[in-house]
Order: sequence, then C-alpha cells, then structure tokens
Amino acid sequence: MDFHMKLPRNKKEFALFIAIISILSVNIIAPLITAFEMGFSLTVWADVIKVIPFIWLCVVALALLTLKPADWLTRKIVHKDDSFNAHITINILCTVLLMSIFLTVIGTWIGSRRVSMEPIVFFFYKWPRNFAISFAVEALFAQPIARAVLYKLHKVS
Repeated sequence: MDFHMKLPRNKKEFALFIAIISILSVNIIAPLITAFEMGFSLTVWADVIKVIPFIWLCVVALALLTLKPADWLTRKIVHKDDSFNAHITINILCTVLLMSIFLTVIGTWIGSRRVSMEPIVFFFYKWPRNFAISFAVEALFAQPIARAVLYKLHKVS
C-alpha cells in the first residue's frame, strides 16, 4: 500500500517528486555545508543563494544519473519482502552515498566558482560531514515531505 500511495506512479508524478526533493535539499544542504566550511554569517548565506540555481541543476542531473545505480544497490541490500521503510531508508542511503561523492567535488567547484584540486585533495576530510548532513536532510525532511505530497495527491485522485 505505501509503495503505491507514497511513490510516483508516472513521469509527471516523478518530476514533481524530484522537484520537491531537490528544491528542499539544495536550499537546506548547500547553505549548511557552506556555513560549516566558511562560518555562519549573512554574507556566506547570501553568497550561497547566488549559486543555488547552478547547484540545483547539478543535483537534478545527478539524481537522474544515480537513480538506477542507487536502485541496484538498494536491491542488493534489502529483500523484496522487507518493509516500505526499510526500502526507502536504504534507497535514501544509497542515493545520498552516490550523490554526495560527486557533489563534494562538483558542489565545491560551483560554490567557489573555480575548478581546482582542493575538493579532491580534502575529499576524505569533507565528504563524511557532507554525507551526514545530506542523509539527515533527505531522510528527515525532503523525502518525507515529497512522499506526503504524493500521498495526498493519490488520495485526492
């Protein structure tokens, strides 16, 4: 029942689902990670707001590119008879794992407005923090809200 009511059933619902998750995630995760990196201030937040559209485009592209690998990893970890929550939690974990690897580097390039070796050199220092922030935001805010919207949409129709 949860799989049918809380997940997208067609391309239009999938686009809505991705839009909700990506907009919420980018607007929470990017400022948080940048603030931990550069300090919490209005100036830092204002700088992040300027690059959020570019980060959002990258997030949507990466979400589409990592969809199948994340589903494959999820199927390797969970059994088909496991609960809806187990499937969703492991899928979030796999998706965030893959996306955070790329965005730790690409997000830094976009945010700093230059391509350098810095995010690669400091990858293992920065990635665990980025992964933890991203996983928490996805699991506790973005995905539950997106699933609630789809649930309400499916109840109405």
